[in-house]
Amino acid sequence: MKKLFIYGALAAVGVSLTGCNDFLNDNREPLSQQVVNAAFWNNTMNVENQLNYFYQAYLGYGNATGYGAYYFNTATDDQAGTVGGEFRDWRVQTVPASSSDWNTPYQYIRRANQVIVNLSEEGNSIETGARNNYLGIARLNRAYQYYKLVRCYGDVPLVKKVLDVTDDAELFGPRTARNEVMDFVLEDLNFAVTNISTKKSPDYFSSDMARAVKAEICLFEASYARYVAKDEARAKKYFEEVVSATTPLLAAYPIGNDYRALYTSLNGALLSNPEIIFCKAYQQGVFMHSTVDYTSGSTPIAGITKDAFDSFLFLDGKPYASTTVADKDAIAVYVDPTEDYKKGQMDITAMLACRDQRLELTTYSNVFFEGFEFKTENTAPMTSTTGYGVRKYNNYSISQSDATSANKNYTDAPLYWGAYVALAYAEAKAELGTLTDGDLNQTLNKLYARAGLPAQTVASLSAMNDPANNMGVSSLLWEVRRCRRCELLLDNDIRYWDLIRWNKLELMDTKAHPNIVRGADITNVPADYKVAVVNNCINPVAFLFGGKERVYNTKYNLFPLPADQLQLNSKLTQNPGW
Repeated sequence: MKKLFIYGALAAVGVSLTGCNDFLNDNREPLSQQVVNAAFWNNTMNVENQLNYFYQAYLGYGNATGYGAYYFNTATDDQAGTVGGEFRDWRVQTVPASSSDWNTPYQYIRRANQVIVNLSEEGNSIETGARNNYLGIARLNRAYQYYKLVRCYGDVPLVKKVLDVTDDAELFGPRTARNEVMDFVLEDLNFAVTNISTKKSPDYFSSDMARAVKAEICLFEASYARYVAKDEARAKKYFEEVVSATTPLLAAYPIGNDYRALYTSLNGALLSNPEIIFCKAYQQGVFMHSTVDYTSGSTPIAGITKDAFDSFLFLDGKPYASTTVADKDAIAVYVDPTEDYKKGQMDITAMLACRDQRLELTTYSNVFFEGFEFKTENTAPMTSTTGYGVRKYNNYSISQSDATSANKNYTDAPLYWGAYVALAYAEAKAELGTLTDGDLNQTLNKLYARAGLPAQTVASLSAMNDPANNMGVSSLLWEVRRCRRCELLLDNDIRYWDLIRWNKLELMDTKAHPNIVRGADITNVPADYKVAVVNNCINPVAFLFGGKERVYNTKYNLFPLPADQLQLNSKLTQNPGW
């Protein structure tokens, strides 16, 4: 397939996968009269054009003015509120009439099945190697979509072929057990890893990219088996699949020295970063996004929580309870007004200087909130729900006009990269009880070094015993999870699904865990600018959210099936509690 800014090309013409909005319709009609013609599927260009649609599934920083998967999915313990500063409840609070979480994956699955079924016909004339490559790409993307369905809904209908109006049995069939679906997903992934002909490419489906996707999916399934389903044999099998998928990637995509370059490279420059397995490149004036705008403009920012801020280690490699760093209790310091900042500033440079350097690269060195704005050289005057901003995605070389305008941002988005697969490898090995110091040297210690932290051993992590550990796991696993949280903070909707697979969605309960909606300590702010606080920390529940809280219920572990699906198919059952 031709390498290009394929995402932009597709987004610009407004490609639609189908005109349908439910499972039955998405699987009943052919995509077009053209694609059911056998001659169509003997033409490699036609097949590649069908496969190009799958690039749209990888959202990155978003398209044009739409939200992306970085920063915007604020329903976690890492952010408080929504874009615009409003309260953020559970992702789904009531049974929806319909849902793109259900419809969109089935649209992609139907397209994948079209490719797979037609290329598998006995009379297809495309050369075997090329045909298997195309089948591998289609099966990779079918697997990815079933994974997205299963993590939302659990059991889902498993469709392996292109259905038409005569297939009543499957059109109106029951949900398939999630284990059966995920085992089918693994078969698709293994085929993709073996048969996709491109070994590595940062902007094209490759076998290395398939390995990274396999690692993501198998890590979810392994953790779910251990912590939710309590199936140890299945957990072991899938953790081992993570290790086998990631082992060849560790040396091939070395962790670099520049953390911010992963998030702020411009105009396709990320394509040349050796740590990148797969990314979404943008181009100024051609294909752009709005993530920088929403984290740099005047719209209130969904700020980083005190809980997330406090998870970053100090420069001696210790958590708050055991660090010997002198400035561990530093708080924001008020700086007197200047010509530029007539209300003064709340400076947290000292707080950031003594911690994991990823924190300083993720948030600004000033606290800002409603009535007490702050701006940098290319941002608007900003406010944050918690006082902590989001610097991570802003490249200061972008003009203020472009940085603070929707659909004018052109930083590239990483999708799969060295740090991501290294974290998966380390977690799987820790879960299997086989993590060694050599493994740490290939993975977490490289991330610690990039963050200015000392190297660790399995023994030192096991002895850390941070009192903040509220997940009921060993000190070793807690520290592996901490590193993952800090490295991937606000990235690609990762944290929410981590909490799901660890069976820890309860940590999003704002009453039980109030630090997930608290912010910066503003003890030193002048009285004229004080806002609602708890223990001197900004309390947006009282200040912005009208006293609203988010209270956990076990039903939130799965999304409810949309009402239209239950009405169309009487054999479908609703998830518990809904």
